[in-house]
Amino acid sequence: MAEAVKEKKPFGKKLVKYFKETKAELKKVTWPTWKQLKQNTGVIITFIILIGLFLFLIDLGFSRLISLLPSL
Repeated sequence: MAEAVKEKKPFGKKLVKYFKETKAELKKVTWPTWKQLKQNTGVIITFIILIGLFLFLIDLGFSRLISLLPSL
């Protein structure tokens, strides 16, 4: 059986190929507009605040419940 012999490319050529392919892929990306970016950032910050408030209230409720348990 004849096996296909893989040629080893030098590291430098692999690195150049990687960056060329990366550049080509980044050209395909649809970047958001400044307005979309600000709007999405506002939504994320609001969501984080709401989740933080929810977790704070849950934690506060559990800590109060635990404090009602008789201490041993």
